[in-house]
Amino acid sequence: MSTLTPSDRAQSATAAAKTKPVTNLSSVTIRFAGDSGDGMQLAGTQFGDTSALLGNDISTFPDYPAEIRAPAGTVAGVSGFQLQFSSVDIYTPGDEVDALVAMNPASLKANLRFVKKGGIIIVNDDTFVEHELKKAEYAENPLNSTALAGYHVIRVPVNRLNTLAVQETGLGAKQADRCKNFFALGLAYWLFGRPLETTLAYIEGKFAAKAPAVAQANALALKAGYNFGETSELFDHQYVVAKARLAPGTYRKVTGNEAVALGMVTAAKLAGKNLFYGTYPITPASDILHALSEWKNCGVVTFQAEDEIAAMGAAIGAAFGGAMACTGTSGPGMALKTEGIGLAVIAELPVVIVNVQRGGPSTGLPTKTEQADLWQAVLGRNGECPLPVIAAVSPSDCFAATIEAFRIAVRYMTPVIVLTDGYVGNSAEPWMIPDVSEMEPIKVEHPTQPNDPKGFMPYKRNEEGARPWAIPGTPGLEHRIGGLEKADVVGTVSYDPANHDRMINLRAEKIAGVQAAGAEYLWTGPDTGDLLLVGWGGTYGHIKEAALELQRLGLSVSACQIRYLNPMPDVIGQKLRAFKRVLVCEINLGQLRYILRANYLIDVKGFNKVRGQPLVAHEIVEAARAAMGR
Repeated sequence: MSTLTPSDRAQSATAAAKTKPVTNLSSVTIRFAGDSGDGMQLAGTQFGDTSALLGNDISTFPDYPAEIRAPAGTVAGVSGFQLQFSSVDIYTPGDEVDALVAMNPASLKANLRFVKKGGIIIVNDDTFVEHELKKAEYAENPLNSTALAGYHVIRVPVNRLNTLAVQETGLGAKQADRCKNFFALGLAYWLFGRPLETTLAYIEGKFAAKAPAVAQANALALKAGYNFGETSELFDHQYVVAKARLAPGTYRKVTGNEAVALGMVTAAKLAGKNLFYGTYPITPASDILHALSEWKNCGVVTFQAEDEIAAMGAAIGAAFGGAMACTGTSGPGMALKTEGIGLAVIAELPVVIVNVQRGGPSTGLPTKTEQADLWQAVLGRNGECPLPVIAAVSPSDCFAATIEAFRIAVRYMTPVIVLTDGYVGNSAEPWMIPDVSEMEPIKVEHPTQPNDPKGFMPYKRNEEGARPWAIPGTPGLEHRIGGLEKADVVGTVSYDPANHDRMINLRAEKIAGVQAAGAEYLWTGPDTGDLLLVGWGGTYGHIKEAALELQRLGLSVSACQIRYLNPMPDVIGQKLRAFKRVLVCEINLGQLRYILRANYLIDVKGFNKVRGQPLVAHEIVEAARAAMGR
């Protein structure tokens, strides 16, 4: 199977430049959209991989349909993948789309609202036929009306061109049709000056051994799309984005869920322990299990339980046995794990629980993002049941946040919740791979001798309020474990009211005294001013971008992204009071705003949208200006 050599590509690019002008851009946002069977996620992922390898800064946003298999051609079944690639630092996948690749009428209808006026829309002209238009609920063909006035619409007969391109492989019509995503990808590669080698290598590795005809067909489709862009009169312009000036280091593209998994493995290695991950598959957290299942050679044990309750129980058992124990889920799974989390709190065992939040309540929007589990994480258990809560702010930050959670869990003998969300978990960005040899080890101590002249005292605390982590089976360190209240120090079951009051306070004081293992918050701008934008979790990039834009407009605005949500950093109240106004931006109805008001008695305001989509930077800018009367 032939591929373009670098010299071939240089020659073809030079030839194209002679006839078609090339414009240099600092950044571009592109969205691939089609039916859920059209391979848009693969096309977008490959475009992102190629751009990352070229040295661009990238930020991606996979947008899956909520239905497992909605009727083909309907808006409910549209799958999209958006990414921004840039020569400068970027923080989001882009507010508005510069170029939309729409494989059918439904994908155009679902995504037109994201395209900026004057943007490019490449449509698969072959699908804009009566029955497809009807399924997308178009009364008339938008390509033949004024509906797309103001956009640069390019009609490409993708189906027919793809069929001709792969004809020599002898594939049947259905198999040949599955290659059209690579045709569209090749076309996008030409339009934005991307090379083909990365994707050709992917095709070779994925298909060549088991399905050589499929590999050949996909490669032919990719090249045909590229060549069509180069030779067709429909395309009169090409755009180039130079590589970004990233800090020196070795980078890879990483999603939030991948970073969580890598953080778990790294934490276990830093502690010199095995890792146990007990879970029940749930969207959008399942990829953590998929990633960890490949790390058996690093002492990783993955356990797919029969339900969420069993998964939590298994993680608690692993922690009691001395492993670095963790579990992952989403909001509905957290609800089922709640009683088990309470058991880990009263037994004071180190377990890390990752919640990749999704739209709710109940099943809600299983493939869409939301930030509505903050109260559940901080407050959502029976009894006085405090524990630390850390929120990762980006895909790469999931790595650091996960390691920090393990550090705190074993230092203070407590379960720790890490909050991510569907946007952060599925999105990707460049991540500088750290040198593990330079990372601080995680200190783990298991007593081997009784800690008191009277014998082993399982709830005798150190100066930080943590009890000893004794491994079951250690001679002389036998102790009782369970969900009933423990007698202070000795650990026997106690129903004494005064003891219960003391133990409740001791556990609360321990959590209140937790020292952060990383950045408590991220700050953008001056320490004082007219308006402070506040957020947590995956809204970081959009809030930061909005703050920078407001500063460019000459407004006195800063931004604070809180990573440690419980215990809240001591300095937060002081930070809030240094500004005339505070606007809390969340994908919920005001959960952090409620906590800040309760803690600091400050009349903070909220910008809240709960659409299953990330916040949009320009909307935050508008809300901020309205709050300031500007």
